[in-house]
Amino acid sequence: MSEHNTHFGFETVPETEKARRVAGVFSSVASKYDIMNDLMSGGMHRLWKAFTIQIANVREGERVLDIAGGTADLSLAFAKKVGRSGQVWLTDINNAMLTVGRDRTTDKGFLLPVAQCDAEKLPFPDNHFDLVTVAFGLRNMTHKDVALAEMRRVLRPGGRLLVLEFSKIWEPLSKAYDLYSFKVLPWLGQKVAGDAESYKYLAESIRMHPDQETLKQMLADAGLARTEYFNLAAGAVALHRGYKL
Repeated sequence: MSEHNTHFGFETVPETEKARRVAGVFSSVASKYDIMNDLMSGGMHRLWKAFTIQIANVREGERVLDIAGGTADLSLAFAKKVGRSGQVWLTDINNAMLTVGRDRTTDKGFLLPVAQCDAEKLPFPDNHFDLVTVAFGLRNMTHKDVALAEMRRVLRPGGRLLVLEFSKIWEPLSKAYDLYSFKVLPWLGQKVAGDAESYKYLAESIRMHPDQETLKQMLADAGLARTEYFNLAAGAVALHRGYKL
């Protein structure tokens, strides 16, 4: 694979094309994103996010950056915890997803600062945030190492990064998981969102994402310390955590 190519699901494509095609996927699914998450996970994504919020241990007055924040599940939860003296930034590279998230936070009575930005080039100063989170967004990024380094850069010393992402499931369940991912998910996507191809890509992107140990090492390589992970749903999902010293 040349330095100018990357993966889009199981395909090898030019990096610029990946960015365009990922944007197309999320623009297509934005309006049905939440209901599809509930259907795809049997509602378990809410438990995974609740666990992330618990581990985050956000306190009043803290600054939080929610990267690839989409429909703002995490941003809303953090906004309730940081209070008036704190701040939560909702960011996403995709305008359609960000619009859904912004409208949702406003409807709930929270006027959060919002930014459409690329995680590989964050428009924030060094040493600024107490917590940076990315939930189900890292696997869509072209240069994950660059994005992780940027996340570390904007963390203050003592700050923590949380990465919630699909990962490698317990091996005895892998065949059943493959059947679900490559047959059921695209069918659901077609029935509910009118888009089978986007959900086929999402299933493929999960398989191309680094496993638990590899991602843990990537966090360490980005300069984060005390890296660890928590397996959820038999490893189908993992929450990684690292600190900036």
